[in-house]
Amino acid sequence: MAKRASSPEPRPTSLPKDWKAVAHMPGFHSSIGFPIDPSRSAEGIIAVTGRIDERHLNINGVVHGGVYCTLLDTAMGAAVVRTLAPDEITATTSLYVDFLRPAKLGQVLTSRGSVTRRGRHIAFADGRIHDDEEHLVGTGRGTWYIWKQEELPVSTFPSRSPSSPGAKPRR
Repeated sequence: MAKRASSPEPRPTSLPKDWKAVAHMPGFHSSIGFPIDPSRSAEGIIAVTGRIDERHLNINGVVHGGVYCTLLDTAMGAAVVRTLAPDEITATTSLYVDFLRPAKLGQVLTSRGSVTRRGRHIAFADGRIHDDEEHLVGTGRGTWYIWKQEELPVSTFPSRSPSSPGAKPRR
């Protein structure tokens, strides 16, 4: 079997099996203050929780839609990851979000995601975001593509030669 060429683009990874390690995983969701919350997760349901602060607000003083998207993508994606075999990886292929109610400064939001159907290469998941008074503020659904690690596509990005327009000189 031919060895795959290494590629510079990021590759999806699996979550660790230890919930305590999951809660402290780095990533965009954690960097904005919404880590995976093992205390609010259960078998088949992954929760992501955090408190809204100034950085989460849009120009109208309510939570930016990208925060809702991040919460849902993280919770639903982690639920899909929990279904994977050790040699499988996944990535989001589509995400649909309904913004039902604005969240505001100081509120705690919790997003819960669960898998609705898992096939060999595609998984479907649903998610819901509630505020600290249990009001439903957003919902989402999405699809995730699943690969066996040996099936990962080789990079299709053309490599730039130093003479290509826009190419930066090598040092």
